[in-house]
Amino acid sequence: QVQLVESGGGSVQAGGSLTLSCVHTGIGYNQDCFGWFRQAPGKEREGVARIYITTRNTYYSDSVKGRFTVSLDNAKSTLYLQMTSLKPEDTAVYYCAAGGTHCGLTSDYYDYWGQGTQVTVSL
Repeated sequence: QVQLVESGGGSVQAGGSLTLSCVHTGIGYNQDCFGWFRQAPGKEREGVARIYITTRNTYYSDSVKGRFTVSLDNAKSTLYLQMTSLKPEDTAVYYCAAGGTHCGLTSDYYDYWGQGTQVTVSL
């Protein structure tokens, strides 16, 4: 059974930093990638970053490129999202996800999801 649990969200002033964590269990070779998504009230869920499990190849949305970094620590079974230079528009619930046989930055590529963690960036 695959399970993903996010943590590390909180409140921060614009320009600040936060690091989100996603502890995963039950992840095997059938899962090719991890992704990070976010959803603000009244808005569509947006993919922000993804990483291939084997190659560590990463991809970011234009809105976070240069500010966010996704990484994976296999020893700790944890996915991370380092966020810097945060903006008020980054405010959202952030979700981690695990994919199947292929990776992408849209939600249809992913089969398993965490419960989400709130990130609030104030002016």
